[in-house]
Amino acid sequence: MAEAHQAVAFQFTVTPDGVDFRLSREALKHIYLSGINSWKKRLIRIKNGILRGVYPGSPTSWLVVVMTTVGSSYCNVDISKGLVCYIQRHLPQGYGPYQTPQTRALVSMAVFSTGVWMTGIFFFRQTLKLLLSYHGWMFEMHGQTSRLTKAWAMCVRLLSSGRPMLYSFQTSLPKLPVPSVPATIQRYLESVRPLLDEKQYHRMETLAKEFQDRTAPRLQKYLVLKSWWATNYVSDWWEEYIYLRGRTPIMVNSNYYVMDFVLIRNTEVQAARVGNAVHAMITYRRRLDREDIKPVMALGIVPMCSYQMERMFNTTRIPGQETDVLQHLAESRHVAVYHKGRFFKVWLYDGSRLLQPRELELQFQRILDDPSPAQPGEEKLAALTAGGRAEWAQARQTFFSSGKNRAALDAIERAAFFVALDEESHSYDPGNEASLSLLGKALLHGNCYNRWFDKSFTLVSFKNGQLGLNTEHSWADAPIIGHLWEFVLGTDIFHLGYTETGHCLGEPNPLLPPPQRLQWDIPERCQAAIESSYQVAKALADDVELYCFQFLAFGKGLIKKCRTSPDAFVQIALQLAYFRDRGKFCLTYEASMTRLFREGRTETVRSCTNESTAFIRAMVQGSRTRADLQKLFQKASEKHQSMYRLAMTGAGIDRHLFCLYVVSKYLGVSSPFLAEVLSEPWRLSTSQTAQFQIRMFDPNKYPNHLAAGGGFGPVADDGYGVSYMIAGENTIFFHVSSKFSSSETNAQRFGNHIRQALLDIAALFQVLKADS
Repeated sequence: MAEAHQAVAFQFTVTPDGVDFRLSREALKHIYLSGINSWKKRLIRIKNGILRGVYPGSPTSWLVVVMTTVGSSYCNVDISKGLVCYIQRHLPQGYGPYQTPQTRALVSMAVFSTGVWMTGIFFFRQTLKLLLSYHGWMFEMHGQTSRLTKAWAMCVRLLSSGRPMLYSFQTSLPKLPVPSVPATIQRYLESVRPLLDEKQYHRMETLAKEFQDRTAPRLQKYLVLKSWWATNYVSDWWEEYIYLRGRTPIMVNSNYYVMDFVLIRNTEVQAARVGNAVHAMITYRRRLDREDIKPVMALGIVPMCSYQMERMFNTTRIPGQETDVLQHLAESRHVAVYHKGRFFKVWLYDGSRLLQPRELELQFQRILDDPSPAQPGEEKLAALTAGGRAEWAQARQTFFSSGKNRAALDAIERAAFFVALDEESHSYDPGNEASLSLLGKALLHGNCYNRWFDKSFTLVSFKNGQLGLNTEHSWADAPIIGHLWEFVLGTDIFHLGYTETGHCLGEPNPLLPPPQRLQWDIPERCQAAIESSYQVAKALADDVELYCFQFLAFGKGLIKKCRTSPDAFVQIALQLAYFRDRGKFCLTYEASMTRLFREGRTETVRSCTNESTAFIRAMVQGSRTRADLQKLFQKASEKHQSMYRLAMTGAGIDRHLFCLYVVSKYLGVSSPFLAEVLSEPWRLSTSQTAQFQIRMFDPNKYPNHLAAGGGFGPVADDGYGVSYMIAGENTIFFHVSSKFSSSETNAQRFGNHIRQALLDIAALFQVLKADS
């Protein structure tokens, strides 16, 4: 393998005859082409910035306005009402061929037209922002759209027509509103009512009343002031205090995983599958840089915020003693690769040309065939990213701040993303239910040192060609990486493809320089720090119980026959399963998105409600009629949908209380109410995985092309983490996590309760019998 010193552009030695310079043509070529590529990107960004800045206008529309003004002048019609003449009189005087009366008149008309054009753009943008602040459409029943909403939709379509780029709507999105304190307190008390007895509820009500009357008004003023000044009053604090300031390991506790297509496999050649996937990812990155990706639109007309996509590539979480920071680079031309305890640097470009999939396959195959052993301390090096953050920060500063260790670490942290070539094989066998759980465990934490958990994402490749992702959470939420993953899986199968022998299409280029082996000098003290982090990470990983399963009795199609939303159906089933599992209810977290607002991320839906608990108690007692149970279920479902919509439209509970708590800490104000609210454990943390954000293929035509979603670790030591994906008309994937160290939880037992709860609720509506 090529050594790291081969990448040095020049070397010199002092001899008796003078100084001897030796230049590396290959390195200088890379430097030159990298500079050319960077300038191309700068020009593209400038062009995109202009086009984005004038949307919904365009250069063509500017030309139309100019031509209209000039044409009216030649027809002796002054549409400017004298403004052109006014501009012409105030133009600076000068001499030369460009100061003739005709030229001055044309310049004046161009200035006037540009002013009219810019005024129109400003007016259209403000109008669109006002229209996007309307959320009444979310609260209307399906099929019962009001005239107001129809008129609103027509106006939004009219103002957002054309070909918007990825970030065209960013400045037109409304800001996340700050809810009123009384409204948030009222919704909070309503959410905890089913979890507390009379005495506990009265105590909490007293704390809330005291907070609302005494402390909250002052805190709210500061929060409203921030909402006026900042783009989003939540997102920066959420990123810093929830993610970056956490000192516990991010493996399991923060990072999450994403699965591959699990019912089909087009190749078992590991290097070929990675070659296609990496090529598809860099193609996506190029489209991202050029803003050629269409914005995600709700209902096909309402744009969602795209700012989280900016840090998808070339991003690493850098550890610190008190807080981490996100390092994002404008450009990266390589990926870092781990295989058999060795780290490699693989260039993605040959000059300015992106390597083709067959060429990338060759590079990855060279790594797989390389027999060289790991250097001392190299094999478990990545365990530092899996252990405590302060310990990793100290080790990084002590052992990786200079020399070859600094250069090698830079190669990883400055990579586009990280690739792990595993030696194990994992895949889903429908006849072996445990296989899906083993696949999930491998993706969630691996062996604790074969993932670089700080990278924005690690592409995991198993020996049999199966893929997956391990994703760091602070830079973005799951739907963002899901958008990339849908593109990669669709491109891999439907656009790139494989030969009959399972290799990438095209011809390999044996003249490509081989991947560079990263060089380390890891002393024994550093090896001891690595081993310490590994033991912490291993204990954490071994404590995770993960139970993943495919629910085949029904899917989205049958749920709709119950006249409810699929998400509400599953959430109520989770409440029923938890009550059967533990004999009580608990504070439940469901993640919803707030991307209808600029720089919006997530909000919490508190799924355990008075209505859902009333239905579950009636189900468990078994004394109510089917009709009564159906009515109770419909009430619970409607309540859940209402809460979900409120959360999406900025009227949630938890982000507002979180920000009030942050303000109280800044001001040194003590609040028993906020302290208690923020310390309440989420013993049931749930999330639905988004799918089909982009239409890479027709799922009805290819029903087996199903990714199984992804999962995460439990939030509470004695709780469950549940991720689910309603994968189609006839199937749902579940990922249930808990901790072996808790005597109160068991992931497989809870998974079985989920199965039964889904069947029992469906049986209420007799849809299973009717469907069969």
